[in-house]
Amino acid sequence: MFPYLEKHGLQIKNPKQIASIFKAEEFSDFGTINVMPLIYNEISQRCNIMIFNHKKAMNNTKKIVYVDTKKKFDSTTGKIVPGKGRTHPIFMFVDSKNNYICEVRYGGASANALQRGLWTNTKNAVDYFDSLTNGWIDYSHNHTLVKLFSLALNSSEKGHKLANEILQKDIDQLKQL
Repeated sequence: MFPYLEKHGLQIKNPKQIASIFKAEEFSDFGTINVMPLIYNEISQRCNIMIFNHKKAMNNTKKIVYVDTKKKFDSTTGKIVPGKGRTHPIFMFVDSKNNYICEVRYGGASANALQRGLWTNTKNAVDYFDSLTNGWIDYSHNHTLVKLFSLALNSSEKGHKLANEILQKDIDQLKQL
């Protein structure tokens, strides 16, 4: 993705060009990558499970900007400015209000797995995530729920399907009450 974006320049603003980028073979997996963070506040013992809204991200991308090492994107001005610094450059995707959506990180030989490919920072892109838990949920007194999350994150898709069937039956019974 990164080398492909380099061919398009340092600031990509043309809507047709942005649309063609999302349609390019290099971005063919953009809508299929599962970004599902479990964010939590351990002190308050609450969590939020979210999923990245790829369609909204694609529809709302108005600018793709190159942010070089030792630079940052100023969302107030929409410009690249000197900053604390990055070790590796990125291409940042932003919306019409200069809000961060996601980024494509440098992908050269010196980059490790955490320094390359498509990334998003949940905290900075919260508008591009849908909550599966309908917001923050408290787990302070529900150790069964915590155990369920733990098991689900470490089990197979077959196990997920079986658990879904059991949980759906329980939900159906609750609806009848």
